[in-house]
Parts: sequence; C-alpha cells; structure tokens
Amino acid sequence: MATTVYFVRHGQTFFNLYNRMQGWSDTPLTDQGHQDAARAGQALAKLDFDYLFSSDFKRAVDTANIILEHHPTNKITAPIQDPAFREEFFGYFEGADDAQSAIMVGAPEKFLNFHEILTKYGLPKMQDMIAASDPFQNAENHERFWQRVDKGFDRLRSLPEGSVSVVVSHGMTISAIVDRYGDGDYRQGPLNGSITKLTLDQNSTTVDFYNQLQLPD
Repeated sequence: MATTVYFVRHGQTFFNLYNRMQGWSDTPLTDQGHQDAARAGQALAKLDFDYLFSSDFKRAVDTANIILEHHPTNKITAPIQDPAFREEFFGYFEGADDAQSAIMVGAPEKFLNFHEILTKYGLPKMQDMIAASDPFQNAENHERFWQRVDKGFDRLRSLPEGSVSVVVSHGMTISAIVDRYGDGDYRQGPLNGSITKLTLDQNSTTVDFYNQLQLPD
C-alpha cells in the first residue's frame, strides 16, 4: 500500500504581496493570507487526515493552525514542524525585489525575468543559477535543496501504510516537488492556499493533481 500526502502552499504574506524573494525570511500572513488558509481548511474539511506537518516558518505554521480551525478533526491539535519542508534558501537575494533579482541572475544570458530562465532551462538549472549568482555562496543550489527536502520525504515514506497527511509548505518547494515527480507543465507556481496531492510508496512518487483550490470530485 501507499501513503497519501496533500501539500498546501501557505497563505499570502507581505513579501508575496510585494513580490519579494521570501525564502527563509519570514513575513506575516496578510488578511488575504488568512483567507487563503481558511479556504484550504474548508476544502480539506471532508478529508480525514492522520498527520499535519508544516515547515518551521511562522507563515506555514500559522497557515496549518488556521486549517485546523476550519477542520472538524479533534485528533490533531497542532502541526508537526519540520525544517525539511522549508522554502528554498535564496541567500543574498533574501528579501530582495523579485524582478531585480531575476536581472542579477539572468543578465549574463540576457534573461529579463525568472519565467524566461525557467522556460529555457527548467527549475533545477534555475536553482543552480540563483546559487551561483549569490556573492556569499549561501543560497541553496539544486543538490543542497534536495538533500534537505529528501529528509522530509523519507519521513513521509516511513508513515504507516494507508495513512493520509497534510503538509503546509512553500511555493518553490512545491514547484520543485512536482517538477521532479510529475509529468506535466508545472512552470506556473502554486497559488497561495492551493492543494497538491501526491501518492507515495517505497519506490515511487506520483503527482495526482496540482495547484487546486478545492479537492477535485
């Protein structure tokens, strides 16, 4: 048997609103962000999940707690925080304007935005380009990112067979997961509060659906 995992992107934050590189920086949920989280909780209300995880960043923890407020479960009182599910670390670019950062990363090849980089090279190469452009060499490249995130997947795979989990995570992290395991076009990042479903067994990971605001029938 397999386990089922629903990844939820946290609600909108102020850095999301201002189009800034958020990464390991943490800004509060906006009013819209609270609504995003409440909508996700309502969408998941009919789902009897066994585990609730979140990254250890406040925006993800707050989203998870709001999901619980709008879910009838009484067997889970708080999310299990795990740094494996953090957003990608952008190093020098943390908190920087998204458009300006894209120019710094892409200028040597005349790219004007991250979408152009993503379209030509794909997400793994874009992660490496961001890391290579960090003058302090602190940003996570593709390899370092997956060394961390794989620990979270090992944890999910160790859960009892047939269990259902919800993981509140982040936009780039969810994009990287579906880019690695899915077979569709995932260049459009997940919306705040959106839900992505995965099925995991010991040997494979399947993306069942991506970036949905409601659970499909």
